[in-house]
Amino acid sequence: MAASAVVSPPAFVSAAKTSSSATCLRATALLSHKKISISCLKSCQTSFCSSFLIRRNERRGIRSNAGKGLVVSASSLPVALLFDCDGVLVDTEKDGHRISFNDTFAERELGVTWDVDLYGELLKIGGGKERMTAYFNKTGWPEKAPKTDEERKEFIASLHKRKTELFMALIEKKLLPLRPGVARLIDEALGKGVKVAVCSTSNEKAVSAIVTYLLGPERAGKIQIFAGDVVPRKKPDPAIYLLASSTLGVDPARCIVVEDSTIGLAAAKAAGMKCIVTKSGYTAEEDFVTADAVFDCIGDPPEERFDLTFCGSLLEKQYVS
Repeated sequence: MAASAVVSPPAFVSAAKTSSSATCLRATALLSHKKISISCLKSCQTSFCSSFLIRRNERRGIRSNAGKGLVVSASSLPVALLFDCDGVLVDTEKDGHRISFNDTFAERELGVTWDVDLYGELLKIGGGKERMTAYFNKTGWPEKAPKTDEERKEFIASLHKRKTELFMALIEKKLLPLRPGVARLIDEALGKGVKVAVCSTSNEKAVSAIVTYLLGPERAGKIQIFAGDVVPRKKPDPAIYLLASSTLGVDPARCIVVEDSTIGLAAAKAAGMKCIVTKSGYTAEEDFVTADAVFDCIGDPPEERFDLTFCGSLLEKQYVS
């Protein structure tokens, strides 16, 4: 796709608010060719775009509530929003998980430190235990590590358990904040009867701590968690997303996944789901060409990037931002 055909939603909104209806006509034409999202037009204040939205939604059987925004029919919404955890709910990797791994290595006097760049490479491996095992297999096992495969498996499990305890302490102290827009989008989904789940390769206790302490117990009680070793194969394998859709009793094709990495994106697409990528610190330069939409974050007003209506629209079309 030619670069000139891609329209950034914030850039369009800014132009539309100060331009003639001719600009909006071009934007509408681009929309019909799947280049910008309907949420961008919702932010436009010109009469042309307002009338376009009304006509568009009337054609689709969506009622317009004049002066009070758009009312979207339930059938146009996703049946479930499935969030990855690390990098999506919280940008945890560099200053959360990495620090906890290093503190664990130091406590055990293993002589191992993962710097920022190295950890970025290790993130290409799904799962903390798998990450440590692959690293030690490649660089050599520490002198204090056992020699047999079975004992090494137990050794890795003990390291990961301690690392999880240290990470949970960071979360309980709320030293790592939610990413912008996460709570807003979850509240919007729950308020409209859309099921919400978190699907992560991270340890279940760590994911539960993030959901409980950062989203709060009331939200946590409505969010199902699929994490850790709940499936035998981790991302990019689709197993965790297929388990989530089966357990929730929903059609994968009507689910929207929010991910931040190429391995998570691959898992979501292999499960037959639409996937929005919100880039994180470690994944900003990854190639998300197969994503249905890519943003820097979910965003809170006035910097909101997308909402539940946009998620529903992806079930019909693909957008690029």
